[in-house]
Amino acid sequence: MTEHTLLIALTFGVYLVFVWWIGWIAYRRTQDLADFILGGQRLGSGVAALSASASDMSGWLLLGLPGLAYTAGLGSVWLAGGLLLGTWLNWRLVAKRLRILGNAYGGALTLPEYLANRFAEIAIPLRLLSAALVLVFFSIYTASGLVAGGKLFASVFALPYPLAVGLTLLSILVYTAIGGFLAVSWTDVFQGLLMALALVLVPLIAWVQLGGVEPILARLYTSAPQLLTPWYDGQGQTFGLLGILSLAAWGLGYFGQPHILARFQAISGPEQIGAARRIAVAWVALTLTGAVLTGLAGVLLIAPPLPPESRETVFIVLVNQLFHPLLAGILLASILAAIMSTADSQLLVCSSTFTQDLYHTLARRQASQTELVRTGRLAVVGVSMIAFTIALDPDSMVLDLVAYAWAGFGAAFGPTLVLSLYWPGMSGYGALAGVLVGGLTVLIWRPLAGGMLYEIVPGIILATLAIILVSRWRPASRSACERFQQILSSSNGHRSSIKLPAP
Repeated sequence: MTEHTLLIALTFGVYLVFVWWIGWIAYRRTQDLADFILGGQRLGSGVAALSASASDMSGWLLLGLPGLAYTAGLGSVWLAGGLLLGTWLNWRLVAKRLRILGNAYGGALTLPEYLANRFAEIAIPLRLLSAALVLVFFSIYTASGLVAGGKLFASVFALPYPLAVGLTLLSILVYTAIGGFLAVSWTDVFQGLLMALALVLVPLIAWVQLGGVEPILARLYTSAPQLLTPWYDGQGQTFGLLGILSLAAWGLGYFGQPHILARFQAISGPEQIGAARRIAVAWVALTLTGAVLTGLAGVLLIAPPLPPESRETVFIVLVNQLFHPLLAGILLASILAAIMSTADSQLLVCSSTFTQDLYHTLARRQASQTELVRTGRLAVVGVSMIAFTIALDPDSMVLDLVAYAWAGFGAAFGPTLVLSLYWPGMSGYGALAGVLVGGLTVLIWRPLAGGMLYEIVPGIILATLAIILVSRWRPASRSACERFQQILSSSNGHRSSIKLPAP
């Protein structure tokens, strides 16, 4: 092992010891299942904002998005812009209402539990279907983080890919299983700040070395002018309307992501939402911009050019090229931070869903809090093994895995959740139809349509139609509508509801 690699390994080691120490502190404060799943709903605005943002922006932020910008240039802004708008809309439209209604409908700890409590007439089928989709799509989503970590460790330390994936899993598993939600949220704050530092420092130093904005634009215009147009897709073609819509539509997925929605439920009170929204949107804008600029800088600084299958290593190559090994270790740890901050949240949501929505509801309603927390920890291990198996394919692309899982959650839960927060007349049968149609559309669209349009778009459209039509056919009861209106009318600033046909 060279001195350069040894210094990076030392930095990684210090980082891991730090997050494991946080996990131990959180373990000592975790007393029951509510603590393990939502941290006892004690998050402040800053912790909730950074935790939600860091758990959202996984390893693809430092690998996938810079890789897309490296090949497509400014064409990547459609994806970045859609994500920024989606972040703002999610905090603006969903956060406060979910916090209020989640508590009002039985103090729900998970998204499936909220939907079951909100639509009691069909609670069990809706809860089981929602839980099944959470487990399926999060197994894929968590695998994307393990793939990113595997590429990181394999690239930096020249390790065999399976061993690199195993090290990534071990890094995450230790503090997630023992510390639960508090460990995940506290480490997310540190990881989010580290990610922001890296995505400011790397493009800044790269662009300074290249001589500033004007020389960079001149060199790009001479060597790769196609990268300066937002219409280039990175594959020698021009974006059509469907291509632009597919990238921008990523922003629609936010409304159905359980690991982000959990932060809305865990914040200490609805009054914290406004400040949290401003922090979250600022963080997302800063990091997305840095990721795109990193990819563009790599076009001019990396020689020979990276092959298509290695484009997602552009951030890693730049860090090793521009920085002293000690600082490089800190910056490369930001990739591990991005991976861990999302994968830990996903594992925890899977654990919460299995424990609360399946084990506790169906098998052990009399289970003690100690037994439920222990089951939750074992579920983290079980789901991680499934994700590990999926991630063992070294040819997997991080962005592709994320895209599939993101669409699954966005289509299955997005329309159902948003309409459940705003439409009194929505029925349980409509909710069940929305979850089922949205999830199935994502599963079958890509093979049928050949990737012509990102599957989240037809998934959301068809799920919304299914909810409205079925809710007209099997309407909600008058008492359910009245209860919904009473909850909103008693919550300041939440008296409005969307104008859809009354039951």
